Amino acid sequence: MPLADLLPGRGRAARRLPGRIGDLAGPARGVISLPRHVAWPGMRECDVSDDAARRGMYVMVLTQGTRNDIARFLNAALLREDWPLIAGALESGLRRRCERQYALRRRRRPASGEHP
Repeated sequence: MPLADLLPGRGRAARRLPGRIGDLAGPARGVISLPRHVAWPGMRECDVSDDAARRGMYVMVLTQGTRNDIARFLNAALLREDWPLIAGALESGLRRRCERQYALRRRRRPASGEHP
């Protein structure tokens, strides 16, 4: 068992991820306040309308949050939109699990000479 699985909130992705992407009912705008076990003081408030702040918050919630946190704070449509930009910041096992379970795909880069 990886050491990360022993840390609070860092259980195996299979247990922590809600079953379907439709279960992610987080807000699409507004300011949210994350619980202490997800974010450090000073980093707990996030304006979901701020793209960069939201992406950082999504990485924190996916890596540190419980099943309930993920369902409560992540928005399915925004996760799909942000996935190509945040997937690389996740541990490979969590990233693969999210991609399989939620049918998320990173956009491939066009080959040289190919139009995007």
